[in-house]
Order: sequence, then structure tokens, then C-alpha cells
Amino acid sequence: MELKTKQLKGMTLALLMLIAAMAGCLGAEDDTEESESTADEKPAFLDASDAGYTYASDVDNHRSLMQDLCDIKTAASENNWDEAKNIYQNGKNAQKDDGSYRTLAGFAGAEGKKHNYDSFYNESGAIGAHIMDAMEGTGDFAGVSDTVRYQGIAKLTANMGMVGYTIHELNAALAKAGDNNLDNDSGAPHNWDEAWAFFHGPDEHYGCSPAKVMEKRAGDFNTADADGVAATFKATEKAMVDGLAALQAGDQAGYEAATNEVFKNVIIVYSQATIKYTYKMDSNESGAKYQAEGYAFWKAMEAYAAPYTDGCYNMAVHKVFMMGDINASACDSFMWTQHNGEGDYMCYNTVTHQVSTDVSNETECDGYAAQYFQDMYGAQKINEILNLQDATQLGTSYDIAPHLERVWAHYGITSEDIGSMA
Repeated sequence: MELKTKQLKGMTLALLMLIAAMAGCLGAEDDTEESESTADEKPAFLDASDAGYTYASDVDNHRSLMQDLCDIKTAASENNWDEAKNIYQNGKNAQKDDGSYRTLAGFAGAEGKKHNYDSFYNESGAIGAHIMDAMEGTGDFAGVSDTVRYQGIAKLTANMGMVGYTIHELNAALAKAGDNNLDNDSGAPHNWDEAWAFFHGPDEHYGCSPAKVMEKRAGDFNTADADGVAATFKATEKAMVDGLAALQAGDQAGYEAATNEVFKNVIIVYSQATIKYTYKMDSNESGAKYQAEGYAFWKAMEAYAAPYTDGCYNMAVHKVFMMGDINASACDSFMWTQHNGEGDYMCYNTVTHQVSTDVSNETECDGYAAQYFQDMYGAQKINEILNLQDATQLGTSYDIAPHLERVWAHYGITSEDIGSMA
């Protein structure tokens, strides 16, 4: 009886050991499957929507570039220029199916993109050239302080770079819509999705996006609602949502209006940003830092603003009258006249229908002439202020709003849209 009990106990122990071994094998297999499943599972932040915009197509890889921006900013804040440049050129977070990485440099340095930066600066890959100057401490950033260089890297990549991406995708969407390619996955809606991926990106990385600038500047210029949401952001988000629906419906008037609204609000926010930092350049301690910030924000909009900053110089009063986007002949088109032959005389331009308030009599009105045409005068003055190589610009507070007024008129922007700096 005792022997049988021992045998039974031995058999039971062996059976338990066998079951445990099998369970271990099964457990190991389950763990492997779970590990593989977890590895293939996309991050939770790549969900269906960012803010109030729901994507119509898969743009997860594009959205992941926003995390590259965050990592570049972190590296640059530690003066780790090599790491910042490495992430910018080789990528880190936006891995494609073939194992390669989508990179910020790949777009910024590319030719033939649907934006005006290359034509404006007369340079292929103009966005990339500006960013690389900051990355390598060359060009406009030659010999600058680490603080200035950091601002250039952080602000140019996130703003000039990503705004350029956004504009390209919006224009690509319009082009495809013009060809009646409205497929969600490959047509105009897909490019429209990419525009929001580049401008806003995942909610979790929103702090590194151009959209975040809207929130910050709304706080500076009192243009947020009671909940702190920027008027520019609300308008842009709505335009993106409405534009996607219009593209899917083939509503040309709708998606063109949405595109114009996005452009308008981009000009508003980067006007606010440039105004803020040129105004703050009188700081004894941080003037150079603010100049660099103003520089980076201005470069995000310059190609779309400068053409509307032409002026006419008046030799009698030695002032430049801002005219918008004109040619030299418009400076010959001032006349001393009355409105319908009645009332006070004025110096009226028959081309732009503006009245010069800089003159008070006919002799002074005759001081305008085509030979004194000032091409992109306002942009030139802003670039002088933001010349990172000119320390004499520091220590002064600048009001650049007069240089931008005709830009705002072109885009239908009011003084209320710009707001007033707190």
C-alpha cells in the first residue's frame, strides 16, 4: 500500500511537471505572439482624428514627422547640433514600410514642390537652405550665439518647414481636384489630409506644430475666445474640415474658399509673431534672441507677403507710400484732384485708388514718379531689422505694422483680425 502511494505520488508529480512544461511552452508562444502583435500595433496617438479634423485616408507616416520636430527641438536646446541635424536629415520617427524614414530634409530640400519659396528666393530647396544655415551655423547664422542658433533650428523647422509642407499639400489637393481625382486614398482628399498632418499633427505632439503658434500669438494679441482658443485656429480648423468635405463632393468653390481661408490665417499668425518679436528687440538681455525668433517667423510668410509691400518714394516729402503689388508705372499715377469735383483736394492714385496722406498740396503730390518705385520696400525694411549679422539693429523696438498693411489688404485681413499686443 505504501509502495502504490509512492508510485501514485510520483506519477502525479511527473504529470504536474509535464503540464507545467507544456504550459511554459504555451506561455512562451503566447508571449511571442503578444510581442509581435504589440510591435505591429501603431501608437495610440495615431488615431482617427487630430483636434476636430477626422482624416479620410492613412497619413500616419506624415503625422509622425511632428515627433521628429519635437526631438530636433530637444537636441538643439542641449546645443547638440549634430543630433538635431541627424534627425532632420535621416529621420527618426516616421518609418516607412520599406524600413526607410521619411525626413524633414527630404521635403525642405526638394525641387518642384507646389509652394512659392523656391521661386521667391530664386533657389532650389530654399526652405532647406535656410534650415541648414541654422543647423550648421553658416549663412545668416554664421558666428551667432548658441541661443540664436537654437532659435533658428527650432523655429525654422517647425514653421518655415512645416508651413511649406502644408502649402504644398493644399496646392497638390487643388491640382488633383482640378483633374477630378477625388479618391480618398490617393486623390485630393489624401493631400488635404497631409496638409493637416503637417500643420497640426498628432494631438500629443501639437506643442511642436505651427498650429501651436496660433494659440500662443492669440494670447499675445487678445484674439482668443473665452476658452482660450485662437480665432486663427478656429478658422483654420473649420476651413480644413469644410475643405475636405468640399473636395469629396467636388465642390470647387467650397475647397477654393477653404484654401484661401487657411492662407489668410497663416498670414495673420505669422504677422502677429513677427510684430511681437521685432517690437521686443529693445531688450538689453534678449534682443538677439527675439531678433532670431522674428527672423524665423518672418521667413515662414515672406514669400507670400513680400510681393505686396511695394512702395512709391516721394522726393518732395521724402517718404515712401505703401502701394501693395504694383509696377513702377503706378508711381506716375498720382494726381491732385477732388472727389467728383467737390470737397477738399487730395493726392489720388488712379491705378490703386489710394489717397496719399503724406502730402498736402499739388507740388508735393507731383513728388511721386516711376523712377522712385520701391520694389518690395516693406519686406526690405523688415529684412534689415531682422539681419542676424547686424548688431546695430538690436536695442530698438520696431513697429513693422505699416510695412504689412498692404499685405493684409490683399488677404482681406482687418486690424481686428491682427488684434492688439497685450
